[in-house]
Amino acid sequence: MSQHPTGSLGTPQPPALTTLPSLRVAVLGAGTVGGEVLRLISQQGGELAHRIGGRLDVVGVAVRDLDRDRGEHVPAALLTEDAAALVREADLVIEVMGGIEPARTLLLDAMAHGASVITANKALLAQDGAALYEAADTHGVDLYFEAAVAGAIPLVRPVRESLAGDRIQRVLGIVNGTTNYILDAMTRSGASFEDALATAKELGYAEADPTADVEGHDAAAKASILASLAFHSRVRLTDVHCEGITHVSSHDIAAAARMGRTIKLLSIVERIEEENGERISARVYPALIPDHHPLAAVAEAYNAVFIEADAAGSLMFYGQGAGGSPTASAILGDVVSAARARVHGGIGPRESRYAELESIPLDELRSAFYISLTVEDRPGVLAEIAGTFSGYGISISTIHQELLEQEGEEGEPTRAHIGISTHRALESAMTASLDVFSSTATVLSIDSVLRIEGE
Repeated sequence: MSQHPTGSLGTPQPPALTTLPSLRVAVLGAGTVGGEVLRLISQQGGELAHRIGGRLDVVGVAVRDLDRDRGEHVPAALLTEDAAALVREADLVIEVMGGIEPARTLLLDAMAHGASVITANKALLAQDGAALYEAADTHGVDLYFEAAVAGAIPLVRPVRESLAGDRIQRVLGIVNGTTNYILDAMTRSGASFEDALATAKELGYAEADPTADVEGHDAAAKASILASLAFHSRVRLTDVHCEGITHVSSHDIAAAARMGRTIKLLSIVERIEEENGERISARVYPALIPDHHPLAAVAEAYNAVFIEADAAGSLMFYGQGAGGSPTASAILGDVVSAARARVHGGIGPRESRYAELESIPLDELRSAFYISLTVEDRPGVLAEIAGTFSGYGISISTIHQELLEQEGEEGEPTRAHIGISTHRALESAMTASLDVFSSTATVLSIDSVLRIEGE
Protein backbone atom coordinates (compact mmCIF):
# COMPACT_ATOMS: atom_id res chain seq x y z
CA MET A 1 0.00 0.00 0.00
CA SER A 2 1.23 3.50 -0.84
CA GLN A 3 2.40 5.53 2.15
CA HIS A 4 1.34 8.78 0.48
CA PRO A 5 -2.14 10.11 -0.42
CA THR A 6 -3.20 9.50 -4.01
CA GLY A 7 -4.76 11.87 -6.53
CA SER A 8 -7.86 11.29 -8.65
CA LEU A 9 -5.90 9.03 -11.01
CA GLY A 10 -4.24 7.12 -8.22
CA THR A 11 -0.94 8.98 -8.56
CA PRO A 12 0.94 9.09 -5.23
CA GLN A 13 1.07 12.63 -3.85
CA PRO A 14 4.00 14.05 -1.90
CA PRO A 15 3.54 14.49 1.84
CA ALA A 16 2.43 17.85 3.21
CA LEU A 17 5.37 20.14 3.89
CA THR A 18 4.33 20.52 7.52
CA THR A 19 4.87 16.81 8.08
CA LEU A 20 8.51 16.96 6.91
CA PRO A 21 11.37 17.40 9.36
CA SER A 22 13.08 20.78 9.51
CA LEU A 23 16.79 21.38 8.90
CA ARG A 24 18.44 24.46 10.41
CA VAL A 25 20.50 26.32 7.81
CA ALA A 26 23.12 28.97 8.58
CA VAL A 27 24.48 31.16 5.79
CA LEU A 28 27.87 32.85 6.15
CA GLY A 29 27.94 35.88 3.86
CA ALA A 30 25.17 37.78 2.09
CA GLY A 31 26.88 39.26 -0.94
CA THR A 32 25.92 38.56 -4.53
CA VAL A 33 26.13 34.77 -4.17
CA GLY A 34 24.71 34.62 -0.66
CA GLY A 35 21.75 36.75 -1.68
CA GLU A 36 21.04 34.45 -4.62
CA VAL A 37 21.23 31.37 -2.39
CA LEU A 38 18.67 32.89 -0.05
CA ARG A 39 16.45 33.89 -2.98
CA LEU A 40 16.42 30.35 -4.36
CA ILE A 41 15.69 28.84 -0.97
CA SER A 42 12.81 31.28 -0.52
CA GLN A 43 11.32 30.86 -3.99
CA GLN A 44 11.89 27.12 -4.40
CA GLY A 45 11.58 26.04 -0.78
CA GLY A 46 8.63 23.74 -1.40
CA GLU A 47 10.23 21.88 -4.28
CA LEU A 48 13.53 21.62 -2.45
CA ALA A 49 11.77 20.21 0.60
CA HIS A 50 10.16 17.43 -1.45
CA ARG A 51 13.46 16.60 -3.14
CA ILE A 52 15.20 16.46 0.21
CA GLY A 53 12.47 14.97 2.36
CA GLY A 54 12.95 17.84 4.80
CA ARG A 55 12.39 21.58 4.99
CA LEU A 56 15.23 24.10 4.85
CA ASP A 57 14.81 26.59 7.68
CA VAL A 58 17.28 29.47 7.45
CA VAL A 59 18.02 30.38 11.07
CA GLY A 60 20.52 33.16 10.45
CA VAL A 61 22.77 34.99 8.01
CA ALA A 62 26.16 36.14 9.28
CA VAL A 63 27.38 39.49 7.91
CA ARG A 64 29.91 42.14 8.86
CA ASP A 65 27.55 45.12 8.47
CA LEU A 66 24.06 44.83 9.93
CA ASP A 67 22.92 48.18 8.55
CA ARG A 68 23.51 47.51 4.87
CA ASP A 69 20.39 46.94 2.78
CA ARG A 70 20.74 43.53 1.13
CA GLY A 71 17.41 43.29 -0.68
CA GLU A 72 14.10 41.57 -0.08
CA HIS A 73 15.49 38.05 -0.07
CA VAL A 74 17.81 38.76 2.87
CA PRO A 75 15.46 39.64 5.73
CA ALA A 76 17.03 42.00 8.26
CA ALA A 77 15.63 39.83 11.07
CA LEU A 78 17.96 36.99 10.04
CA LEU A 79 21.15 39.06 10.01
CA THR A 80 23.71 38.59 12.77
CA GLU A 81 27.30 39.53 13.44
CA ASP A 82 27.76 36.53 15.75
CA ALA A 83 28.80 33.94 13.17
CA ALA A 84 30.41 31.73 15.81
CA ALA A 85 27.16 31.28 17.72
CA LEU A 86 25.19 30.81 14.50
CA VAL A 87 27.22 27.86 13.17
CA ARG A 88 26.93 25.99 16.46
CA GLU A 89 23.15 25.71 16.21
CA ALA A 90 22.94 24.69 12.54
CA ASP A 91 22.49 21.37 10.76
CA LEU A 92 23.85 22.80 7.50
CA VAL A 93 26.30 25.69 7.08
CA ILE A 94 26.59 27.43 3.70
CA GLU A 95 29.82 29.44 3.46
CA VAL A 96 30.03 32.15 0.79
CA MET A 97 32.04 34.76 2.68
CA GLY A 98 35.38 33.87 1.08
CA GLY A 99 38.90 34.31 2.39
CA ILE A 100 40.86 32.07 4.72
CA GLU A 101 39.90 33.49 8.11
CA PRO A 102 37.47 33.61 9.80
CA ALA A 103 35.95 31.12 7.32
CA ARG A 104 38.36 28.32 8.28
CA THR A 105 37.73 28.62 12.01
CA LEU A 106 33.97 28.91 11.56
CA LEU A 107 33.72 25.83 9.33
CA LEU A 108 35.88 23.70 11.61
CA ASP A 109 33.75 24.79 14.56
CA ALA A 110 30.54 24.07 12.63
CA MET A 111 31.68 20.51 11.87
CA ALA A 112 32.80 20.00 15.45
CA HIS A 113 29.21 20.83 16.49
CA GLY A 114 27.72 18.36 14.01
CA ALA A 115 26.93 20.54 10.99
CA SER A 116 27.59 19.54 7.39
CA VAL A 117 29.32 22.21 5.33
CA ILE A 118 28.72 23.53 1.81
CA THR A 119 31.36 26.01 0.66
CA ALA A 120 32.33 27.90 -2.48
CA ASN A 121 35.69 28.89 -0.99
CA LYS A 122 38.28 27.69 -3.49
CA ALA A 123 41.14 29.53 -1.78
CA LEU A 124 40.48 27.86 1.57
CA LEU A 125 40.10 24.41 0.02
CA ALA A 126 43.32 24.78 -1.96
CA GLN A 127 45.30 26.08 1.01
CA ASP A 128 43.87 24.02 3.85
CA GLY A 129 41.47 21.47 2.44
CA ALA A 130 43.22 18.71 4.40
CA ALA A 131 42.04 20.18 7.72
CA LEU A 132 38.45 20.43 6.46
CA TYR A 133 38.44 16.86 5.13
CA GLU A 134 39.85 15.53 8.39
CA ALA A 135 37.30 17.45 10.45
CA ALA A 136 34.46 16.07 8.32
CA ASP A 137 35.75 12.51 8.85
CA THR A 138 36.31 13.01 12.56
CA HIS A 139 32.83 14.36 13.21
CA GLY A 140 30.93 12.24 10.68
CA VAL A 141 29.59 15.16 8.65
CA ASP A 142 29.69 16.08 4.97
CA LEU A 143 31.85 18.56 3.08
CA TYR A 144 30.57 19.68 -0.33
CA PHE A 145 32.19 22.25 -2.64
CA GLU A 146 30.81 21.98 -6.18
CA ALA A 147 30.65 25.78 -6.48
CA ALA A 148 34.37 26.18 -5.72
CA VAL A 149 35.34 25.12 -9.26
CA ALA A 150 33.75 26.45 -12.45
CA GLY A 151 30.57 27.90 -10.93
CA ALA A 152 27.40 26.28 -12.25
CA ILE A 153 29.28 23.69 -14.34
CA PRO A 154 28.91 20.29 -12.65
CA LEU A 155 32.57 19.35 -12.46
CA VAL A 156 33.50 18.37 -8.90
CA ARG A 157 30.77 15.72 -8.61
CA PRO A 158 31.63 14.03 -11.95
CA VAL A 159 35.32 13.91 -11.03
CA ARG A 160 34.94 12.52 -7.52
CA GLU A 161 31.79 10.44 -8.00
CA SER A 162 30.77 9.75 -11.62
CA LEU A 163 34.34 8.93 -12.69
CA ALA A 164 35.34 7.24 -9.44
CA GLY A 165 35.41 3.91 -11.27
CA ASP A 166 37.67 5.24 -14.02
CA ARG A 167 41.26 6.41 -14.24
CA ILE A 168 41.57 10.10 -15.12
CA GLN A 169 44.71 10.98 -17.06
CA ARG A 170 44.32 14.69 -17.68
CA VAL A 171 42.09 17.68 -16.96
CA LEU A 172 42.58 20.75 -19.14
CA GLY A 173 40.44 23.82 -19.33
CA ILE A 174 39.47 27.43 -18.89
CA VAL A 175 38.30 27.89 -15.30
CA ASN A 176 38.45 31.66 -14.85
CA GLY A 177 35.83 33.78 -16.60
CA THR A 178 37.51 37.14 -16.00
CA THR A 179 40.72 36.23 -17.80
CA ASN A 180 38.85 34.52 -20.60
CA TYR A 181 36.77 37.66 -21.15
CA ILE A 182 39.91 39.81 -21.28
CA LEU A 183 41.78 37.53 -23.70
CA ASP A 184 38.66 37.12 -25.85
CA ALA A 185 38.21 40.90 -26.04
CA MET A 186 41.88 41.34 -26.98
CA THR A 187 41.47 38.71 -29.71
CA ARG A 188 38.21 40.05 -31.16
CA SER A 189 38.90 43.80 -31.05
CA GLY A 190 42.67 44.13 -30.82
CA ALA A 191 42.29 45.90 -27.48
CA SER A 192 45.24 46.17 -25.14
CA PHE A 193 45.27 44.24 -21.89
CA GLU A 194 44.63 47.43 -19.93
CA ASP A 195 41.62 48.44 -22.06
CA ALA A 196 40.12 44.93 -21.98
CA LEU A 197 40.52 44.82 -18.20
CA ALA A 198 38.82 48.21 -17.84
CA THR A 199 35.85 46.97 -19.88
CA ALA A 200 35.68 43.78 -17.81
CA LYS A 201 35.45 45.91 -14.67
CA GLU A 202 32.69 48.07 -16.17
CA LEU A 203 30.65 44.96 -17.03
CA GLY A 204 31.17 43.37 -13.62
CA TYR A 205 33.34 40.52 -14.89
CA ALA A 206 36.38 41.76 -12.96
CA GLU A 207 36.68 42.87 -9.35
CA ALA A 208 37.96 46.29 -8.36
CA ASP A 209 41.16 44.45 -7.42
CA PRO A 210 41.50 41.80 -10.15
CA THR A 211 44.85 40.45 -8.96
CA ALA A 212 43.60 36.98 -8.02
CA ASP A 213 42.16 36.55 -11.51
CA VAL A 214 44.71 38.16 -13.82
CA GLU A 215 47.73 36.76 -11.97
CA GLY A 216 46.26 33.24 -12.21
CA HIS A 217 45.80 32.64 -8.46
CA ASP A 218 42.08 31.86 -8.77
CA ALA A 219 42.72 29.32 -11.54
CA ALA A 220 45.61 27.81 -9.58
CA ALA A 221 43.38 27.19 -6.55
CA LYS A 222 40.90 25.40 -8.79
CA ALA A 223 43.70 23.38 -10.38
CA SER A 224 44.81 22.29 -6.91
CA ILE A 225 41.30 21.06 -6.09
CA LEU A 226 40.85 19.27 -9.42
CA ALA A 227 44.24 17.57 -9.24
CA SER A 228 43.56 16.34 -5.71
CA LEU A 229 40.21 14.86 -6.75
CA ALA A 230 41.32 13.42 -10.09
CA PHE A 231 44.49 11.75 -8.87
CA HIS A 232 43.52 10.73 -5.32
CA SER A 233 46.38 12.70 -3.83
CA ARG A 234 46.72 15.88 -1.85
CA VAL A 235 47.93 18.58 -4.22
CA ARG A 236 48.67 21.80 -2.38
CA LEU A 237 48.40 25.26 -3.83
CA THR A 238 52.18 25.55 -3.60
CA ASP A 239 52.45 22.51 -5.91
CA VAL A 240 50.72 24.41 -8.74
CA HIS A 241 52.89 26.40 -11.13
CA CYS A 242 51.10 29.69 -11.72
CA GLU A 243 51.45 32.40 -14.36
CA GLY A 244 48.88 35.08 -15.15
CA ILE A 245 48.01 37.07 -18.26
CA THR A 246 49.31 40.55 -17.37
CA HIS A 247 52.27 40.15 -19.71
CA VAL A 248 50.18 39.05 -22.72
CA SER A 249 50.33 41.85 -25.30
CA SER A 250 48.40 42.79 -28.41
CA HIS A 251 51.51 41.75 -30.34
CA ASP A 252 51.23 38.24 -28.84
CA ILE A 253 47.56 38.05 -29.82
CA ALA A 254 48.42 39.07 -33.39
CA ALA A 255 51.27 36.56 -33.54
CA ALA A 256 48.96 33.79 -32.36
CA ALA A 257 46.42 34.70 -35.05
CA ARG A 258 49.13 34.63 -37.70
CA MET A 259 49.97 31.09 -36.57
CA GLY A 260 46.33 29.98 -36.60
CA ARG A 261 46.16 29.93 -32.81
CA THR A 262 44.39 31.65 -29.92
CA ILE A 263 45.73 32.53 -26.48
CA LYS A 264 43.82 31.21 -23.46
CA LEU A 265 44.66 30.95 -19.75
CA LEU A 266 44.71 27.20 -19.17
CA SER A 267 44.60 25.09 -16.04
CA ILE A 268 46.25 21.73 -16.71
CA VAL A 269 46.54 18.80 -14.32
CA GLU A 270 47.82 15.46 -15.55
CA ARG A 271 49.54 12.21 -14.71
CA ILE A 272 53.14 12.00 -15.86
CA GLU A 273 54.25 8.43 -16.58
CA GLU A 274 57.88 7.78 -15.65
CA GLU A 275 60.15 4.78 -15.42
CA ASN A 276 59.78 4.60 -11.66
CA GLY A 277 56.04 5.23 -11.55
CA GLU A 278 53.82 8.28 -11.82
CA ARG A 279 53.89 11.86 -10.68
CA ILE A 280 51.42 14.75 -11.03
CA SER A 281 51.78 18.01 -12.88
CA ALA A 282 49.50 20.92 -12.01
CA ARG A 283 50.03 24.22 -13.78
CA VAL A 284 48.31 27.42 -14.89
CA TYR A 285 49.60 29.66 -17.66
CA PRO A 286 48.54 31.45 -20.85
CA ALA A 287 49.08 29.23 -23.88
CA LEU A 288 48.58 29.21 -27.63
CA ILE A 289 46.05 26.62 -28.78
CA PRO A 290 45.00 25.84 -32.39
CA ASP A 291 41.95 27.72 -33.65
CA HIS A 292 40.28 24.38 -34.40
CA HIS A 293 40.54 23.28 -30.75
CA PRO A 294 37.16 23.49 -28.95
CA LEU A 295 38.64 25.65 -26.18
CA ALA A 296 39.59 28.30 -28.73
CA ALA A 297 35.91 29.02 -29.33
CA VAL A 298 35.08 29.60 -25.64
CA ALA A 299 34.11 33.28 -25.61
CA GLU A 300 33.49 36.03 -23.09
CA ALA A 301 33.33 34.93 -19.42
CA TYR A 302 32.45 31.29 -20.08
CA ASN A 303 34.39 28.30 -18.76
CA ALA A 304 35.10 24.97 -20.43
CA VAL A 305 36.94 21.91 -19.15
CA PHE A 306 38.15 18.72 -20.84
CA ILE A 307 38.57 15.50 -18.88
CA GLU A 308 40.48 12.60 -20.41
CA ALA A 309 39.88 9.20 -18.77
CA ASP A 310 40.91 5.68 -19.73
CA ALA A 311 37.43 4.19 -20.11
CA ALA A 312 35.20 7.23 -20.59
CA GLY A 313 37.50 8.83 -23.14
CA SER A 314 37.28 12.61 -23.63
CA LEU A 315 34.54 14.58 -21.89
CA MET A 316 33.84 18.30 -22.16
CA PHE A 317 32.01 20.51 -19.65
CA TYR A 318 30.94 24.01 -20.68
CA GLY A 319 28.96 26.83 -19.09
CA GLN A 320 28.99 29.90 -16.89
CA GLY A 321 31.84 29.67 -14.44
CA ALA A 322 30.92 32.59 -12.18
CA GLY A 323 28.15 34.97 -11.20
CA GLY A 324 25.55 35.01 -8.46
CA SER A 325 22.88 32.77 -9.97
CA PRO A 326 25.17 30.13 -11.54
CA THR A 327 27.21 29.79 -8.36
CA ALA A 328 24.07 29.65 -6.21
CA SER A 329 22.76 26.85 -8.45
CA ALA A 330 25.83 24.75 -7.69
CA ILE A 331 25.54 25.51 -3.97
CA LEU A 332 21.88 24.47 -3.84
CA GLY A 333 22.75 21.18 -5.54
CA ASP A 334 25.18 20.49 -2.72
CA VAL A 335 22.63 21.61 -0.13
CA VAL A 336 20.12 19.06 -1.43
CA SER A 337 22.73 16.27 -1.29
CA ALA A 338 23.90 17.14 2.21
CA ALA A 339 20.34 17.65 3.47
CA ARG A 340 19.16 14.30 2.10
CA ALA A 341 21.94 12.58 4.01
CA ARG A 342 20.84 14.32 7.20
CA VAL A 343 17.21 13.30 6.74
CA HIS A 344 17.59 9.77 5.40
CA GLY A 345 20.92 8.77 6.89
CA GLY A 346 24.11 7.95 5.08
CA ILE A 347 27.16 10.01 4.33
CA GLY A 348 28.49 11.82 1.31
CA PRO A 349 31.75 11.17 -0.57
CA ARG A 350 34.92 11.33 1.51
CA GLU A 351 38.43 12.43 0.65
CA SER A 352 40.31 9.91 -1.47
CA ARG A 353 44.10 10.26 -1.23
CA TYR A 354 45.31 6.68 -1.28
CA ALA A 355 47.58 7.24 -4.29
CA GLU A 356 49.75 9.90 -2.62
CA LEU A 357 51.41 10.81 -5.91
CA GLU A 358 54.14 13.44 -5.77
CA SER A 359 54.05 16.63 -7.81
CA ILE A 360 56.64 17.08 -10.52
CA PRO A 361 58.51 20.44 -10.75
CA LEU A 362 57.79 22.43 -13.89
CA ASP A 363 61.41 22.42 -15.05
CA GLU A 364 61.26 18.63 -15.47
CA LEU A 365 58.38 18.81 -17.94
CA ARG A 366 58.59 19.10 -21.72
CA SER A 367 56.65 21.87 -23.49
CA ALA A 368 56.45 23.53 -26.89
CA PHE A 369 57.10 27.28 -26.78
CA TYR A 370 56.53 30.56 -28.58
CA ILE A 371 59.24 33.13 -27.85
CA SER A 372 59.19 36.77 -28.91
CA LEU A 373 62.53 38.62 -29.07
CA THR A 374 63.68 42.08 -30.10
CA VAL A 375 67.17 41.86 -31.63
CA GLU A 376 69.74 43.84 -33.57
CA ASP A 377 69.06 43.48 -37.28
CA ARG A 378 72.42 42.27 -38.56
CA PRO A 379 73.81 39.15 -40.24
CA GLY A 380 74.37 36.18 -37.98
CA VAL A 381 71.80 36.99 -35.27
CA LEU A 382 69.43 34.19 -36.25
CA ALA A 383 72.36 31.77 -36.38
CA GLU A 384 73.38 32.79 -32.83
CA ILE A 385 69.86 32.27 -31.52
CA ALA A 386 69.47 28.93 -33.30
CA GLY A 387 72.88 27.85 -31.99
CA THR A 388 71.91 28.66 -28.40
CA PHE A 389 68.70 26.69 -28.71
CA SER A 390 70.51 23.78 -30.35
CA GLY A 391 73.07 23.71 -27.55
CA TYR A 392 70.28 23.06 -25.08
CA GLY A 393 68.53 20.47 -27.21
CA ILE A 394 65.73 22.76 -28.40
CA SER A 395 64.51 22.34 -31.98
CA ILE A 396 62.99 25.33 -33.78
CA SER A 397 59.68 24.78 -35.59
CA THR A 398 59.05 28.17 -37.23
CA ILE A 399 60.59 31.65 -37.32
CA HIS A 400 58.87 34.91 -38.19
CA GLN A 401 60.96 38.08 -38.56
CA GLU A 402 59.65 41.63 -38.76
CA LEU A 403 61.86 44.72 -39.25
CA LEU A 404 61.11 47.49 -36.78
CA GLU A 405 61.54 51.22 -37.35
CA GLN A 406 64.92 52.55 -36.38
CA GLU A 407 64.98 54.47 -33.12
CA GLY A 408 67.61 56.54 -31.40
CA GLU A 409 70.56 58.44 -32.81
CA GLU A 410 71.56 58.09 -36.42
CA GLY A 411 73.98 55.24 -36.87
CA GLU A 412 72.47 53.00 -34.21
CA PRO A 413 71.69 49.47 -35.44
CA THR A 414 68.21 48.80 -36.72
CA ARG A 415 66.07 46.41 -34.74
CA ALA A 416 64.01 43.42 -35.69
CA HIS A 417 61.29 41.48 -33.97
CA ILE A 418 61.61 37.71 -34.11
CA GLY A 419 58.87 35.23 -33.20
CA ILE A 420 60.03 31.65 -32.74
CA SER A 421 58.00 28.53 -32.10
CA THR A 422 59.73 25.38 -30.93
CA HIS A 423 59.11 21.69 -30.73
CA ARG A 424 58.68 20.16 -27.28
CA ALA A 425 61.71 20.67 -25.05
CA LEU A 426 62.60 20.54 -21.38
CA GLU A 427 61.40 23.56 -19.45
CA SER A 428 64.79 23.75 -17.76
CA ALA A 429 66.48 23.91 -21.18
CA MET A 430 64.28 26.83 -22.21
CA THR A 431 65.05 28.64 -18.96
CA ALA A 432 68.78 28.18 -19.56
CA SER A 433 68.46 29.47 -23.15
CA LEU A 434 66.60 32.56 -22.01
CA ASP A 435 69.30 33.24 -19.43
CA VAL A 436 71.85 33.24 -22.26
CA PHE A 437 69.71 35.62 -24.33
CA SER A 438 69.39 37.95 -21.35
CA SER A 439 73.16 38.38 -21.27
CA THR A 440 73.65 38.61 -25.05
CA ALA A 441 74.12 42.09 -26.50
CA THR A 442 72.38 41.26 -29.77
CA VAL A 443 69.15 40.27 -27.98
CA LEU A 444 67.76 43.63 -26.90
CA SER A 445 64.74 42.22 -25.03
CA ILE A 446 62.81 39.03 -24.37
CA ASP A 447 59.28 40.27 -25.02
CA SER A 448 57.25 37.17 -24.24
CA VAL A 449 57.50 33.46 -23.56
CA LEU A 450 54.31 31.44 -24.05
CA ARG A 451 53.65 27.74 -24.23
CA ILE A 452 51.86 25.94 -27.04
CA GLU A 453 49.20 23.38 -26.07
CA GLY A 454 46.43 21.36 -27.68
CA GLU A 455 48.31 19.77 -30.54
